Amino acid sequence: IMLLPPCPRRRPAGFTLVELLVVVAIIATLIGLLLPAVQAARESARATQCKNNLREVGLALHHYHDHMKRFPSGWRGTRPGHVPPQPTDDQPGWGWAAELLPQIEQDGLFHRIDARKPLYDPANVAIHQSVRSAIVPVFLCASDGRGPTESQAGLFTIGADDGADEADETVEFHEVDGGPLVPLCEIGKSNYVGVYGTAEVDEAPAAGNGAFFRNSQVGLRDLFDGTSKTLLVGERRSRLGCSTWTGVVAGSKAQRVRTVGIADHTPNHPEGHFDDFSSMHPAGVHFVFGDASVHRLADSIDEEAYKALCTRQGGETADGF
Repeated sequence: IMLLPPCPRRRPAGFTLVELLVVVAIIATLIGLLLPAVQAARESARATQCKNNLREVGLALHHYHDHMKRFPSGWRGTRPGHVPPQPTDDQPGWGWAAELLPQIEQDGLFHRIDARKPLYDPANVAIHQSVRSAIVPVFLCASDGRGPTESQAGLFTIGADDGADEADETVEFHEVDGGPLVPLCEIGKSNYVGVYGTAEVDEAPAAGNGAFFRNSQVGLRDLFDGTSKTLLVGERRSRLGCSTWTGVVAGSKAQRVRTVGIADHTPNHPEGHFDDFSSMHPAGVHFVFGDASVHRLADSIDEEAYKALCTRQGGETADGF
């Protein structure tokens, strides 16, 4: 009788626990390497969209200038019929972005605006509600997060002024006697504000040294520092509160600086206030220059050069940006 050699034992099908753990670890490592690249690609796409939005704003400003021989006013003040005109009256309040609506293919929205009446007036809520709460995508940055009182993307609730300084607190949620501000109305948001200059807006609302202030009539002829050395419009994120394309809502908190900004601090400064320029983009903020070009200014820009860029005729040297 021939004896056959014993059959080798077959290895059971499947993975051992050690092999499974090694595979899981490899997959986790690959995902960890891939996610930052995906997030960076998404942010790059959002930043490109933001830059395209501002490029459209810059072209709209120049189209407006071609027709009117000046840029739009930062916001309109002193209602028609006031005798004598009140120097501190910010009504009707419609701002520079509202005047650009026809240039960005928003003619229907523009023609619904009654520019003779205040932007916010309790007697005219029914008339203006559909206008002031309109969401205009061109004025929104895709990288920006929601502000403290945004009911939906692009729409936020603005509160009444309590006379307190908003510099160290959120604009909408400053507490008054233990409670939040009284809401006035919902209003369309914007991540882009005009450049008022280097001084505080409330100290001289009609005398900014930048391109936009109350009843401003600044044109290319007034940009003595050069169109490629003067900023017109820049970004603002919504971390401390929301800005608006509509203009100045009389009686609201931080009413003027919701449509214009200042160079009090360099972009994205850690101690920056609501009225500064900021963004959610890494290491910089996009700006429209006087020649309609769009550039991202780095957070590390020299402060003096930055302030020089924010003035229209200061005669400063704005190199190094």
